[in-house]
Amino acid sequence: MPRYKLSIEYDGAGFCGWQVQQNGVSVQGVLETAIAAFAGEAVTVKGAGRTDAGVHAVGQVAHVDLSREIDTDTIRDAANAHLRPHRVAVLAAEPVADDFDARFSAKRRHYMYRIVNRRAPLALDEGRTFRVARPLDVPAMHAAAQRLVGKHDFTTFRAAECQAASPEKTLDVLDVDRSGDDVMVTAVARSFLHHQVRSMVGSLVLVGDGRWTADDLAAALAARDRSACGPVAPPDGLYLVAVEY
Repeated sequence: MPRYKLSIEYDGAGFCGWQVQQNGVSVQGVLETAIAAFAGEAVTVKGAGRTDAGVHAVGQVAHVDLSREIDTDTIRDAANAHLRPHRVAVLAAEPVADDFDARFSAKRRHYMYRIVNRRAPLALDEGRTFRVARPLDVPAMHAAAQRLVGKHDFTTFRAAECQAASPEKTLDVLDVDRSGDDVMVTAVARSFLHHQVRSMVGSLVLVGDGRWTADDLAAALAARDRSACGPVAPPDGLYLVAVEY
């Protein structure tokens, strides 16, 4: 049974998230329906990251098993034809070994959180970024972010409903950079807890607008208490940008 790796992008607005759920339309669900429509068989599409409702992707990776070999360009084009009008696109398909698993073979996941730091409202990027009207001190945010890099118990930055077996994660990169009004937070790790990136970003915004110091952020981490976290940033600005294998 041939296995194919899919590279995918999507606008998360309007979806209940990546994973199939009973309470809404999921990215996984529309992909499975689209592939089944041209392949003539029921399929399961397994993704590298289970993004939440409203979270976007420009570098999601998934795999699917088919009962017969199909040209990879055909898989891409036929899937995209059946995905309309959903804002999901298969960028590429490629054959992979039977032991490749989009989720469990991944070595690191790269997320980017986009903040627009300006007073004016969003005319073009509503739903795709988080507007913060207060001026942000980006160097202070970046310096504070380094207090979270490394292996820690991230209970403070973990959703109450998180199903991970352990709150311990190793955060390889947490960078904050500015380009004009755009403030980008880059987070890289093998895996993340539920809402971890959005929770860290929300707390970093408190540092950026002067309400917290780097020591406050470190104290919140050390508290290992969800109530010590700052407001969780909205899903609008979060993107899964790459998966390393």
